Amino acid sequence: MMNLKTYISLALAVGAASGVQAQVSPIVTDIAQYVYPQNRPATPPSFVYAPDGNGYVLLSSDKKTVDRYDIATGKKLETLIDIATTRENTIPLIEGFTLSKDGRFMLVYCNSKPIYRHSFTAEYYVYEIKTRVLKPLSTQFKQTQSPLMSPDGLMVAFVAENNIYIKKIVYNSEVQVTKDGEVNKIINGVPDWVYEEEFTTNCSMAWAPDNLNLCYLRYDESQVPLYTLPLYQGTCDPMDEYAYYPGVYSYKYPVAGVANSVVTLHSYDVETRKIKDVSLPDSKIEYIPRIEYGGSPERLMAVTLNRDQNHMEIYAVNPKSTLSKAVYTEDSKAWIDPSAYEDLKFCDDYFLVRSTRSGWNQLYKYSYAGQLQATISQSGMDVTASYGRDAKGNYYYQAAAPTPMDGVVYKLDAKGKQTVISRSNGTTSANFSTDMAYCMMRYSDVNTPPIYTINNADGKQVRVLEDNAEYAKKMANVPKREFFTMTSEGNMLNGYIIKSASASGKLPVIMYQYSGPGSQSVLNAWSMDWENYFAMNGFAVVCVDGRGTGGRGRDFMDVVYRQLGKYETIDQVNAAKWVAQQSWADAKRIGIHGWSYGGYETLMAASAAGNPYAAAVAVAPVTSWRFYDSIYTERYMLTPQQNEQGYYEGSPLYRVDKLSCPLLIMYGTADDNVHPQNSLQYVSRLQSAGGLCDMFIFPNMNHSIYGCNARAVVYAKMYDYFCNHLKSR
Repeated sequence: MMNLKTYISLALAVGAASGVQAQVSPIVTDIAQYVYPQNRPATPPSFVYAPDGNGYVLLSSDKKTVDRYDIATGKKLETLIDIATTRENTIPLIEGFTLSKDGRFMLVYCNSKPIYRHSFTAEYYVYEIKTRVLKPLSTQFKQTQSPLMSPDGLMVAFVAENNIYIKKIVYNSEVQVTKDGEVNKIINGVPDWVYEEEFTTNCSMAWAPDNLNLCYLRYDESQVPLYTLPLYQGTCDPMDEYAYYPGVYSYKYPVAGVANSVVTLHSYDVETRKIKDVSLPDSKIEYIPRIEYGGSPERLMAVTLNRDQNHMEIYAVNPKSTLSKAVYTEDSKAWIDPSAYEDLKFCDDYFLVRSTRSGWNQLYKYSYAGQLQATISQSGMDVTASYGRDAKGNYYYQAAAPTPMDGVVYKLDAKGKQTVISRSNGTTSANFSTDMAYCMMRYSDVNTPPIYTINNADGKQVRVLEDNAEYAKKMANVPKREFFTMTSEGNMLNGYIIKSASASGKLPVIMYQYSGPGSQSVLNAWSMDWENYFAMNGFAVVCVDGRGTGGRGRDFMDVVYRQLGKYETIDQVNAAKWVAQQSWADAKRIGIHGWSYGGYETLMAASAAGNPYAAAVAVAPVTSWRFYDSIYTERYMLTPQQNEQGYYEGSPLYRVDKLSCPLLIMYGTADDNVHPQNSLQYVSRLQSAGGLCDMFIFPNMNHSIYGCNARAVVYAKMYDYFCNHLKSR
């Protein structure tokens, strides 16, 4: 698999390119402190719990050591690795690490190079903690990808040049598992672009609990069309090889309705070095988003979806005999919620699955024979995270309660009693220790920046890791969110307003939204971003979560099925009309903005009949679902062949003649997610219809438009645009 150039990494280009002399706009300087990355409150160092539950392990701030600490006290217990004292080999620093389950070995890496959103290659090393011996993971390949330690810690499976290899640590030998890997054709052991992006995975391998088998997915993307993006020299992490002639980056990207990778399941026997093909019985299987062992060497769990993504089946597979049995089946009248396969928990003798079949996202316990053993959560609220079960039989999970805008952590005890173990409102997430005895909780609400604490399993606070007290003082006078509700076609919608307490008279308003299926923007959680800056400078910012968004049950969400853009647009226009009636709002000075799906909805709403917008700013917008990737698009729209009318009616391309206000479009030329084609084709149709718009382009930037202060430039340009078209009216 070819590496994406560093221009599309979120982690790249953190400084301005040398030799560029330009006067920085005062607006850019002013707004930068309110947008990423300068807007971030303090966070405690990222740690992982020790595999045996005895403490947590942390990379030092200078990236030179990895140390183990006591959970309850934070006291440093020991240093596991110090790059100054390793034997046989040295490395300049440690970017990340993984511990073996027995704590004997550690994988460390440096010099990482991004591939896609989650994936990267790096120089990996195996470190034996007791002897301090540090050895390269591979002697054949400088850069490798997605290494996976065997349960006994004595082997590491990894991917290089689209093939799988196994490093046997004790023998310091490498075995090649697959030999057919080829760029833009065959990928073994790691996902293709669309799987990584839409199924949030970066490894497609699973070790058997007895270490004797390695199962993996093979992706044949030879029939997936190739997509090519232009590369320029640029000034943010410049590519001087393209100073006079542009270059290109090409990769496989399946748009809606075209061929996906053909994904197959395979089992490799470590002792015989033989590969067996595993055939699953359903001919309609299109996707295998997850493989993971379920507590036994004879039980590989393979999660499958049909192409329409409304039928999910989980198979228990014996990797040696290749026989399989379906143990869980779910069908949906719309789409299977991604949490059903992204948040699965496979334990020794049961598994936990989230399902929306009751109308709410609930948590269920199943035996591996396929029998429902318990319904863990209550109906009437959506579970938003599953944390697992402790040795006492207590289950832990997060749910959108007491309102859809909140997120609290619950414990369900062995007697069926449900207890809130976090604060009772606001948003709390938890990260439990291996033995479930402790957890790190992150709490915030609209008035409280994130507070990080160590708590016991009952929720009792043990100690504070970070309270952001100084940050809270700094931001004390910045305008905060105020919640409200309004109705659209009889549906009660949640929203928030940000405006200065000292503001007077009729204010210009910016309607901000994302609007994508299952998303939530109106949350009782801390946020500090461009909205706060705009509110400090004379605007009111309003956000409303319309139909299709999450936290409100399936009926509220499913209404958008097969017709993206219809009800979202109705609700956004009605929200703007509601704002126009408020005493503090100037009905003639209302704008709308969104990014990605929000950019799409911005174009839809700004071309809707009777909309009240005086200006619109769309960043990286989808302009036709025919242009977007197969998995995401077809989940909600089916294929273009199945739903031609829905694709037509849900495309801003066919509404350009109805655009009713000044429009600014911004995008990155290296956006591998929402391709520049979306914006360019929209502008082309707008030109042909005799329409006008403004554009601001970010060379070599990806979908996030980040690096070299680019994020601040996005919002500075938007601020300038809305000032010109709303404040000056």
